[in-house]
Formats: sequence, C-alpha cells, structure tokens
Amino acid sequence: MPEQQPHDRPSVLLVCVDQWRGDCLGIEGHPVVETPTLDALALRGIRFARTYTSTPSCVPARAALMTGLSQRNHGRISYEDGVPWTYPTTLASEFSRQGYQTEAIGKLHAYPERNRLGFDHVRLHDGYLHFARNRHRDHAEIDDYTPWLQRELGREATYADHGVSCNGVVARPWDKPEYTHPTNWVVSEALSFLNQRDPTHPFFLYLGFHRPHPPYDPPQWAFDQYIDADLPDPIVGDWEEMLDPWRNDHNSQSPVAVYPERIRRRAQAGYYGHMTHIDHQLNRLFEVMQERDVFRNTWICFVSDHGELMGDHHCYRKSLPYEGSARVPLIVAPPSGQATPRGIRSDALVELRDIMPTLLDCAGLDVPEGIDGRSLRSAIAGEPDAGHATIHGEHAHLGQSVQWMTDGQEKYVWWSGDGREQLFDLNEDPNELHDLALDTGNGERVAYWRKLLVNELAGREDGHSDGERLIPGRKPLTTLRA
Repeated sequence: MPEQQPHDRPSVLLVCVDQWRGDCLGIEGHPVVETPTLDALALRGIRFARTYTSTPSCVPARAALMTGLSQRNHGRISYEDGVPWTYPTTLASEFSRQGYQTEAIGKLHAYPERNRLGFDHVRLHDGYLHFARNRHRDHAEIDDYTPWLQRELGREATYADHGVSCNGVVARPWDKPEYTHPTNWVVSEALSFLNQRDPTHPFFLYLGFHRPHPPYDPPQWAFDQYIDADLPDPIVGDWEEMLDPWRNDHNSQSPVAVYPERIRRRAQAGYYGHMTHIDHQLNRLFEVMQERDVFRNTWICFVSDHGELMGDHHCYRKSLPYEGSARVPLIVAPPSGQATPRGIRSDALVELRDIMPTLLDCAGLDVPEGIDGRSLRSAIAGEPDAGHATIHGEHAHLGQSVQWMTDGQEKYVWWSGDGREQLFDLNEDPNELHDLALDTGNGERVAYWRKLLVNELAGREDGHSDGERLIPGRKPLTTLRA
C-alpha cells in the first residue's frame, strides 16, 4: 500500500560517492565497468557530462558541495584536516530551515567530526581518518559504523582488520560477511531512516559512500567480476616525464608510480568492484523506495567528490587537474511522477558548488543569496544551458600549487613550482595525451589562458599573481583566510 503523503513538496536524495571517476559509468561507454542501476537512473533524468570539482580532494570538494561556494569563498584550496567548519549556511541547513526532515548517513569529512552541518541527525562513517583516530581512543566518538560492526562480530572487529591501506593500490576482497561492508551499512541505515522518518514532512537524505575510495576491498564476487576482465591500460600523455621527480615505484601509496601489471590490475579490480557493489546496493535502496511509492515524489542526485587517476600519466589518487581526477559523474533524476524530459546528456560546464542551488530549486525552495553556484534546473527541464563560462581549479600537491582553468573545451594548467604550463584540447584529445603548450604555434592560446588565471589569482594572499603575471616559486597554501 503506498505511503500517505500529506505534503506536496518533493523529497530529495543526494548520493555522494568518494573518488569515482567521471568516465566510470556504463552509460559513459566505459569498456568494462558495469553500473546498470546508475545507467537506468541517467535514462530517467539528465547526465551532466562536463562536471568538475575545482579542488579535487575530499575536504575542499565537500566544502563546495555543502556550501555552494567556490574555493575563493569557502577558503579550502587543498586537503587539510582539523580546520573547523563554521559556515552559517549549508545545503542541509537550508532544507531544515524550510521544513524538511534532514538526515546524513556515511561520510561527511567535516571538523569537528560530529559537526552536523545543519542536518537534523547524522549517522557517521568517514572511513579510516588518521587525524581523527590519532585524537580519539574510543571510535564511538567519531564513528557510528565501528561500534555497530563490533556489536555484530565482536568487540575486536574493525573495518581495517585485513590490513589494506586507505590510500594505496593494494587490493583484496572484503574479509567479513558482505552485509557488514561499509557500503551495505550505508544503505541499511538509509532503509532504517525510511522506516522511522516523519511522513508528514518531506525529507532531504544525504548518503555519503566512502567507497570506491581505497581500501580496494569490495566483496569477493565484485572483485572476481573484474580481476580476469580485459581491463583498460592507463592512458599516458607525451608529457608524462615531467612527473618523474615524484615517481616512486616501490611505495604502494605513491602519487606517481609505474607498478607491475599484476598490482595495477588488482587495484583496478578492487576499484571497479566497489563501483558495481555500490550500484547493486543503490538498486536495493531504489527497490524499497519504489515499493513504498517514495520514487513518485523524490528527486535523486548522484555525484562524486573527485575522481581517481588509477595510473593515468603514471599518476594515482587525486588532487591533480587531469580528467581522471577532476571530472566527476553527475546524474539528476526527477520524481517518477513528474513529466520532464528523460535521458538527456548535457555538456553544460558544471562544478560541485552548483549542487546546492540545483537541489533547492528542484524542491521549489528558496536559494540563499551570496552563494557562487548556479541552479541547473533549466537544463533538467530540457532547455539550453551553457553552465559556467569557465571554471578555475587548484590544489596544493607535490610541494606546489597546481592551478588550472577550463571552459570544457580546453584546459590550461600552471605548476607554481617552476611555472610549467600545459594546454589540452578536450574535444580532440579528451584523454589529455598531447600537451599543446609544447608546440610553439599555440603561444597565443596559452597567453589567453594565462591572462585569465592571472586575473583569477590577483590579490590573493598566496602571491601567485601580481595582477600582471604569474609568479612561480611561492609556498603553496592549503586554506585561504576569509
């Protein structure tokens, strides 16, 4: 029997995964990754194929997602733990203020760890955060999943028993019953919320999956699905030698490395296995939502905080501006009972800051003034939408600040250490195999993008620009003062 809906406002489900590349969807044409649930979701709504995270690591990317602000205004330009989240206006606080029951389950990666960010309630699992674990002996202070796991399997059980690093390429299947995997836990908690929520109010439910971020430990079946598959080789540009100073093939957590094929293949199997596992668990959730007629009046958004280079250009992890790291998937599907265009692919240039105004607008709620994001509601309705004209991105990495700009057609990269410039044609060369800045005939294009970045960085405390030129050699910052 369908649930009673005494209100007419739609509910909203936001699914944020961690470290999922923008090209890793079946509907994107990936050669091996299978995501039938997400493919079906994309066919119900719109897929934004040029979505970027301006600051491609967990903390600053989530700041943009939760505040609707650019890094210039939320202040986080790299990964740094222990900086308090004191934003007066957040995505959750706006939903709460306007009458929604708000719940967060899984990874938030805020500080202090129990900061609710405006949610009514949080069921927390941020994964293996060294900063938090070093400060808290009792994991129940910073995590809700571990105490649950210990109640299920015994007081000594932890999710790190198998010894696989939370940032490396070592991979192995999950060592416990599948129902205890963190991915399953998030969905089980979501189903509990659907059972316990107040049916007289619409809900905003945020699900933060820690995976496919390492450890690469999907269930055995998901690992097996890919370990013997014809896995794609990493893409390597004709400029990759510039990264050799940071290469370390004997460190399983190195940001630059050429690992033996057997190690790389296991990492890919673990990474892709996580994706299909999440996809199956989302189907588990969607089936229940459909049974209860919740689908009929719920917007669903699927996005990632950043990608994973997975050997591209001999790089791993994130933080760099290349497509595997900075481009993320974004799918927005309207309620099944709403008549809107379906199965749209949009090339609008989108950034994570746009999620907040988009979801508020889709729910028919007020969008706060002073945010930098823009609503994508017109594109969802099938209208032409060019998105942002350009996006500026950055991240401190490899001892310097790596700055970049794109309009979705070209991408310009500037390395603050020695002033190295790169330019890529994303239409002709979407894998960024050829650095156009190496060709002397492209000097005018490089100068055009350089001037845009000079203006973008002018007046900032890190001193990378004096308003006339880019200044290499300055110490990179991780946060900007408000």
